[in-house]
Amino acid sequence: MQSAVIDRVKSRISHSKFGEVFFVSSFPEYDVEYVTKLLSILEKEGTITRISKGVYVKARKTRFGTLYPSASELVREIAKRDKAAVIATGDTAANQLGLSTQVPMNSTFLTTGSSRKLTLGKRTVTLKHGAPKNFAFKGKLIQDIVQALRSIGEQNLTPENERQIAKLLAESPEKETIEHDLRLAPVWMRNIINRNKPKEYHD
Repeated sequence: MQSAVIDRVKSRISHSKFGEVFFVSSFPEYDVEYVTKLLSILEKEGTITRISKGVYVKARKTRFGTLYPSASELVREIAKRDKAAVIATGDTAANQLGLSTQVPMNSTFLTTGSSRKLTLGKRTVTLKHGAPKNFAFKGKLIQDIVQALRSIGEQNLTPENERQIAKLLAESPEKETIEHDLRLAPVWMRNIINRNKPKEYHD
């Protein structure tokens, strides 16, 4: 029986895509304690890589070392499992929006789920349980811009940053939620966003 379970779990992992995340709860048909031990054994064999307590990922091994999926991809997988919302913060948010070229070694995300820290080789990804006000936005763009601007700071904003914000607003399909979400932003951020809104947003 046990060898059959091992074979099924191994087969599922081997047929999964690169970057897939596995939890003990990924195999609900089997005993929790047994799956916990089995995943630990598979980690020692190099089949999967442990990134947090009870969380494993199918990473790609190369002669240059272990290649992990991006922090955003991993966080999305964990959020899906936890049925939680997540928001990139700090340099991560700025980089994702094209407001910074710096790819942070340590990324932080706010979540409606549990706080946890993931270790991806030399990088870390921190999930912090966030206050409800951070998740009160109807759309995604203003929510992300608020987090990015909080990281950049009003005094450090460049003309290039403003042009990128104007571009993001012009390309966004979220026209219906922009005005609502702007009311949730600090006044100085609201002023920056308002002066970079396309004309149609003022109609």
